[in-house]
Amino acid sequence: MRLPKAPLAAVLLLGCVAGCTSSGSGSHKVSVFAVKPGQCFTAPGTVKVQLSSLAEVDCSKPHTQEAYAVVPYTATGGAASTGTPAARALTSSYPGEDVLTTFAQGACAQRYRGYVGVDYLDSTLFFTYLLPSARSWEQQADRNVLCFVTTTGTMLTKSVKGSKQ
Repeated sequence: MRLPKAPLAAVLLLGCVAGCTSSGSGSHKVSVFAVKPGQCFTAPGTVKVQLSSLAEVDCSKPHTQEAYAVVPYTATGGAASTGTPAARALTSSYPGEDVLTTFAQGACAQRYRGYVGVDYLDSTLFFTYLLPSARSWEQQADRNVLCFVTTTGTMLTKSVKGSKQ
């Protein structure tokens, strides 16, 4: 998965990196291809543009991000990237980072209220996302955008689901 080039990308860079290792904080590696809503993650010590795993912790432990949506990329024309052969054909070629970024910003913003319980514009938290890289798109048929609630200040110590923060 590739990190987006967007203002909120810097926030995610603080929280994720390939090769996160398990530490005394109770974290363990989770493949970016296995992330599910409700999982919480901690910040690593170093930053990379592409990553393959995240350091997951229990949401009751200090963390900086919580996954809240896994959204299949939808090509122009509205066909989901998964499902019928016709739908998959619309997304067989990597659409590029700009197209994926625009899609991710809209898709993650739309799903924010349903998870946190308050509109993004009224929230004290932020969101960011991970995009499929050209490599994961071609080699692993990766079409999912991962959406994360994140903080730039105080660490989170519980799930933000339904918190209305």
